[in-house]
Amino acid sequence: MRLIGVGNRWRGDDAAGLVVAAAVAARRPAGVEVVEHRGEPIELIEACEGARTVWIVDAVCSGGAPGTVHRLDASVEPLLAELFGVSTHRLGPAEALELARALGRLPARVIVYGIEAKEFEPGHPLSAPVALAAARLADVLVDEFALVSQAG
Repeated sequence: MRLIGVGNRWRGDDAAGLVVAAAVAARRPAGVEVVEHRGEPIELIEACEGARTVWIVDAVCSGGAPGTVHRLDASVEPLLAELFGVSTHRLGPAEALELARALGRLPARVIVYGIEAKEFEPGHPLSAPVALAAARLADVLVDEFALVSQAG
């Protein structure tokens, strides 16, 4: 199992995925590899390789309330690129995962969590609603990893 937190630590809420990854890594769930990813699409494809199940967390901007958490199963259907449209990355996770799918390099199971962002200004910290959502999502993921581990 692999968790990939995507983001830029220096651009406000864009750090949400990295914050979740760090919080999960600090709890060291058994059998979970945690990767912090800075957003290059080819590197995201490479970060997924070798794992049967991957969870990806990134900031999203779909117009929802800041801190809203979206859970999407990219192994079942393509992600909406519009959800990741305000990404500070050249291509967002949606495009990278679709490229992986087209190349036959998409893991068997890919779950994507998107945290609705508010602030992307350089040098800003996470906004309060995104920080709260990131902390809650870390708890959810640790529980989810435990269930997947028990299921075998």
